[in-house]
Amino acid sequence: MSQGERSLQARHGTKRRADAFYKNQMLDHVNADMAQFIADQEMVFISTADAKGNCDNSFRAGDPGFVRVLDAHTLLYPEYRGNGVMASLGNISENPHIGLMFIDFFTHHIGLHVNGSAAIIENEDLHDLGLDASTIEQMHREEGGRAERWVCIRVDEAYIHCSKHIPHLVKQSDATDWGTDDEKKKGGDFFNVKGRK
Repeated sequence: MSQGERSLQARHGTKRRADAFYKNQMLDHVNADMAQFIADQEMVFISTADAKGNCDNSFRAGDPGFVRVLDAHTLLYPEYRGNGVMASLGNISENPHIGLMFIDFFTHHIGLHVNGSAAIIENEDLHDLGLDASTIEQMHREEGGRAERWVCIRVDEAYIHCSKHIPHLVKQSDATDWGTDDEKKKGGDFFNVKGRK
């Protein structure tokens, strides 16, 4: 929790409700139920900021469980080949603070916030996390060689995002073409930006 939120709670008279939330809904780690929820997810929204505080949010997706819970205080997700900009990784290299938002739009209609500190881990350095060779081999096998590097998160906060305004979506069966460079499959110039600076 930040000093800013505490100041605003005092100003707007929400301290009592906030204290109940901190006490009953927030942990400094992920518990077993949160870990299972994360293991079931195919997507996560991430937020990062550079050294000056300029923010960026992004989306990551993969097979269910692509964000791995190594232990109650440590998460790990793969970075796949993208557009080469590396905005999120660039921010992490300057400022380790990261926020993750897992939202289940399809089954439970609930969300999970995880905030913490992130570090970029190259494939050859995964053993530095205390992972044994067989676990690393299994991770690479599960990722099908797509993971170019990894982001490791040390958890500071984990808490619920209530279902009140989460839309209920229906999942369509669709084959994902991971790592494609096909402009049409990636969305092409959907927003008509090319050549219009």
